[in-house]
Amino acid sequence: MVDVVVVGAGPVGLWLAAELRLGGASVTVLEARRERDPHSKALTIHPRVLEILDCRGSADPFLAEGLRIPSGHFAALPDRLDFSVLETPYPFTLALLQARTEELFEARALELGAVVRRGCQVAGLTDDGVELTDGSVVTGRFVVGCDGARSTIRTAAGIAFPGTDTSTWGWLGDVVLDAPPANGIASFAGLDGGLMIVPLPGGVHRLVGGDPQTDQPQWPGELTLDELRATVRRIAGTDFGMRDPIWLSRFGNASRQAATYRAGNVLLAGDAAHRHFPAGGVGMNVGIQDAHNLGWKLAAVVTGRADDALLDTYHAERHPIGAELLDHTGAQTSLFNAYTSDLQAMRAVLSNLIATVPDLSRELAERLSGLSVTYATGKRVPNHTLPSGETLFDSLRTGRHVPTEAGLVRPDGHLA
Repeated sequence: MVDVVVVGAGPVGLWLAAELRLGGASVTVLEARRERDPHSKALTIHPRVLEILDCRGSADPFLAEGLRIPSGHFAALPDRLDFSVLETPYPFTLALLQARTEELFEARALELGAVVRRGCQVAGLTDDGVELTDGSVVTGRFVVGCDGARSTIRTAAGIAFPGTDTSTWGWLGDVVLDAPPANGIASFAGLDGGLMIVPLPGGVHRLVGGDPQTDQPQWPGELTLDELRATVRRIAGTDFGMRDPIWLSRFGNASRQAATYRAGNVLLAGDAAHRHFPAGGVGMNVGIQDAHNLGWKLAAVVTGRADDALLDTYHAERHPIGAELLDHTGAQTSLFNAYTSDLQAMRAVLSNLIATVPDLSRELAERLSGLSVTYATGKRVPNHTLPSGETLFDSLRTGRHVPTEAGLVRPDGHLA
């Protein structure tokens, strides 16, 4: 029997596995897919997650490969949030394919001694672990569901997932553009819909947006290249010479949150705990921060360094963050789907405020980036040099508490 069975080998499950191993827990990760999904839902890594990577000595390959963008967007408004004013060594967002993030996370988890088993479809829970669809059982003292919005673990544990159903649809296309925007990045918004364009590795661009024709609760059907081309022409006046689609997809704005992040020896993290419209590119980041909060606590409990009650602080600290995530992405979705003249006027007013009120821009940037997260024990502690000559982030690489002049800093970088 292992200490922890993690279900799901996405970014959240793999980072959690690495954190558990760093804390001395044995862990097995179960993943239904035999091969890593080549389609990358997430692209954006925000400043707080870059700090987390630095605190574990894992930031360098991300910084070397990712595209640094010194700003972020709120609801794709024309005026962007200036990340350069943020108090962090990483005042930018980093664009990197989710598949590569998973690859790097998995390498770290394996290096630390985690076991990753692919092709393992979980059927449900047992008294001492999880049952696979082939009838076998993987035993573990704790089970963590990192298995997405349709989480089998959440359902098997009987954890409610209240919220709202889809009322509008967004679309996504990873395509080749023969005539891309001048700097590779562009956004458009108007009565015909909204569109954002960002470059991906390998000469591919991602087009993501929404339009009035898909502003409905009914499933519009599978997205085709012809439909995407016609929609982009209506919004931007050109299709940018799109061809050779690699991935076409739709996504809805259903918004749900698990009623509890812990039910006995079962816990949830990432999309299994919160589902939302992918506005602002924050979903994966919040999930990684879930894992970062849970990992050291669960490792401390299973190794006997802490009482079981420590796990209750996981829900107490992260559930409010998930609720705020749903509020913010819901607000952005409403602004993004501004298909009337009045709503376009509201977008213009808010965009102007971002451009002319620095405090507003900074507040939104801190929330979007994850730097504003505060628990009852305190905010995250910025990187600084300790009396020993080491930086705080360097000292946190052991995954243990660090004494500082400001007070004891937890393994996740928050004051204890």
